[in-house]
This record gives sequence, C-alpha cells and structure tokens, in this order.
Amino acid sequence: MLKRLMAILLLVTFAQLSWAAADGADGEEYINYIELKPFVANFGTGAKLRFVKCEITIQVSSEAAHHAVNMHMPHIRNDIVFLLSGQSVESMKTIEAQRTLAQQALKQTQALLLQEEGQAYVSDLFFTSFVMQ
Repeated sequence: MLKRLMAILLLVTFAQLSWAAADGADGEEYINYIELKPFVANFGTGAKLRFVKCEITIQVSSEAAHHAVNMHMPHIRNDIVFLLSGQSVESMKTIEAQRTLAQQALKQTQALLLQEEGQAYVSDLFFTSFVMQ
C-alpha cells in the first residue's frame, strides 16, 4: 500500500512539473516591473517655485524590453525630470491630471525607446506615489 501511494505521489509530482514546463513553453506572457528611483523636480513659474516628488514603476513585457529600459535609464530619467519640471499646479493637482501626466510620460518613454531601439518596449507606466508641495 505504501509503495502504491509513493508511486502515485511521484506521478503527480512529475505531471505537475511537466505541466509547468508546458505552460512556459506555450508563450506564457512575460510581465515584469521596473521601479525607478524617486523623482524630485521643481516646477511652476514666478516667485513661488514648487516641487513634486514621485515614484514611477514601468511595466515591460519581455526580457529584451527589461534590458532596453535599464540600458537607457539615464535618458528616461532625464526626460521624465524635464516633463515634471514643465508642469503647472493645474496640470498635476487632480487624479485625472496625474493620469494624463503618466500617459505623457509613457508616450515619451516609448518614443525614446522607439528611436534608440526600434521598438517602444514599455507596456505601461504607473505613479506609485505622488506628492506636490
């Protein structure tokens, strides 16, 4: 009885391993996230200069995309800092405005990667924290 139980357990274990390998081979979707270091930028005009601090996470869908984003990280960060610096209070004060800003940063990042690598690579871009003062 014990031998039969062990044989069944072994069969179940090997079956699960082969199913897991088959799932990966069938082109299971690759999704990974790259957390960028926090951004701090001054923005606004006139006598009252303000600042924004935010954290951004980029979603990629392939290992090649992950590598491309990491390779061009300084350029991506530079462009995002300039994008943030060019904003006004009105363009960042509501949740909808922040979503629009995230879409602008996404398009900007995709355009950079398209120019440098020939593919946009980045699937999405998220603000994981956002503070204005």
